[in-house]
Amino acid sequence: MLKTIRHQYLAILWAVFTLIMCEMPMSDTSSDLGFTFFEGFDKLAHTGFFFVLTVLLFYGKIKEQSSYSYRALTILKILLITTALGVLIEVLQMQIFTYRSAEWWDIFADLTGVGMGIFSYIFLHRVRFNEKLI
Repeated sequence: MLKTIRHQYLAILWAVFTLIMCEMPMSDTSSDLGFTFFEGFDKLAHTGFFFVLTVLLFYGKIKEQSSYSYRALTILKILLITTALGVLIEVLQMQIFTYRSAEWWDIFADLTGVGMGIFSYIFLHRVRFNEKLI
């Protein structure tokens, strides 16, 4: 357990950061920086946060295994962890942080980011596997 936490500390920190950022109030008109956010910025942020989280989870797993091996169980675990975090964020928005709106589209955006991260992992695995054959 400690070995896993030691290798996943970046993903854990990013998950906490994501949770905090997704629960903060967001202005629809402008930011403190003085520029206007566009419609759909929230969905793009969810996608980006969960893409980075997925990549960091895979990175930690690769470091823990000391190899770049392809495992379907690893993909399933990461999919379940990230889905649970996405649903938790929306439940918190619905129950506690009521100034934010809980939306199914946010979960869809989260899973889009996760899918992009999984695709990247599989694609890079295939590239490395094919390099070993050559």
